[in-house]
Amino acid sequence: MSERILVGADHAGFALKQRLVAELERLGYEPVDVGPRALDPADDFPDYAKPVAEAVSKGDVARGVLTCGTGLGMAYVANRYPRVRAAVAWSPEIAELARRHNDANVLVLPARFVSEEEGMEILHKWLDTAFEGGRHVRRVHKIDAGTARP
Repeated sequence: MSERILVGADHAGFALKQRLVAELERLGYEPVDVGPRALDPADDFPDYAKPVAEAVSKGDVARGVLTCGTGLGMAYVANRYPRVRAAVAWSPEIAELARRHNDANVLVLPARFVSEEEGMEILHKWLDTAFEGGRHVRRVHKIDAGTARP
């Protein structure tokens, strides 16, 4: 059985989301498109970040992908949920480090700052990179427990 990955976007990330869903299908994943179904300039990013973050938080899926103009709004919403570690990645290197060192389980792409081709490269790197574990485990536990020191 292939891995289910929820994918959501707002109007700024709509075109990139369509490509992400198609690419995940091509790679053998089972993308679940939480919307929007059509381009709507009046939509609100929290409406699409919430179902992805909730599913990851509850453990219904292991990973999710979000995209909006800067990626920031989606990350703000997603990171409010327990056990969600949403990372805005604008390069494959950032995506790799987010996975390897922080076990990022939600990838957030800034659609206004990456091309669709760059978005595909970032997605591939994030999907293909495993969590390194080791010294990073205690840090991830601190994030998830809300005990990181200021």
